[in-house]
Amino acid sequence: MRVYNFSAGPAILPEEVLKKAADEMLEQEESGQSVMEMSHRSKEYEQIITGCERLIREVMEVPDNYKVLFIQGGASMQFAMVPLNLMKNGKADFVITGQWATKAFKEAKRFGTAVEIASSKDKTFSYIPDLDKSNFSHDADYFHICLNNTIFGTKYSDLPDTGNVPLVADISSCILSEPIDVSKFGALYAGAQKNMGPAGVAVVIIREDLIREFTDDSNVPTMLQYKTYADEGSMFNTPPTYTIYMIKLVMEWVKAKGGLAAMKAHNVKKAKILYDFLDGSQMFKSTVSGKDRSLMNVPFITGSDDLDAKFIKEAKSKGFINLKGHRSVGGMRASIYNAMPIEGVEKLVEFMKEFEQEN
Repeated sequence: MRVYNFSAGPAILPEEVLKKAADEMLEQEESGQSVMEMSHRSKEYEQIITGCERLIREVMEVPDNYKVLFIQGGASMQFAMVPLNLMKNGKADFVITGQWATKAFKEAKRFGTAVEIASSKDKTFSYIPDLDKSNFSHDADYFHICLNNTIFGTKYSDLPDTGNVPLVADISSCILSEPIDVSKFGALYAGAQKNMGPAGVAVVIIREDLIREFTDDSNVPTMLQYKTYADEGSMFNTPPTYTIYMIKLVMEWVKAKGGLAAMKAHNVKKAKILYDFLDGSQMFKSTVSGKDRSLMNVPFITGSDDLDAKFIKEAKSKGFINLKGHRSVGGMRASIYNAMPIEGVEKLVEFMKEFEQEN
């Protein structure tokens, strides 16, 4: 029996996608082989990776002057790749809204001057700080944000106006959850394992004019240059073939469901069910309020470590798994990505009501 999986990542995948992957495990279409066995240089696999890119471009409305790259190492490797490739003058601005924004900031310090423009650390990253444009560095190579904060359950409702400085965003936990205007960013990156597919690849969408050409004597390794992936269609070496295949299946599913506008409507409905309950509960409390609430990651607490532990244990016995909050926050967290059905959130709320009455 399948459970309701509220994991922050690797996360729930659509059942239709898993069933199709299972049906094709031994033979993908009429190739006579599994995708896991295919040469990445074969015509069969070329159709998969180009088809995946085409679907990402279509569903996300990626402009023609942007490259879509598939890169191993997850979003964490992008914390280094972004400054290595974009820090031409050695300076970048950062807004610190959680653990991943902090890690990106610390990594960038290895390669140049990283400027902290604002932070919400003072209140355990429970809000998105207001930004004073006069503090922005006019000579920065880029301005970095984490658009949705998986651990702390916050999300930008308004993008910073960075003028001519390219805006770069980690969108790992909100990619495909709602429409996004790619043209407002210099670069976007996302680990696949939250809303796109299994772990193993980061999808990078980058404006072509930001893809830097390095000389042969550059100390930036070949595999850490965006140009390596852009020039070779992400096939300079063997890419994570099966993960990319799975992303393609997810993209087909998103498109069939009505695209990103339909995903947003589905996600808004789910989040409202959970937030409405939390706002009216005597026991459970949301850790984030107002416009900064994430549609994807909903942290909540009872105020008692013992009650939190009891809730998590009993929830698991009822088929609601991976509700334990991140160690830096405690409490609980329900990640309700695209593949989480509305029924899953409704049943979770039913259980929370029962738990509150009994305790």
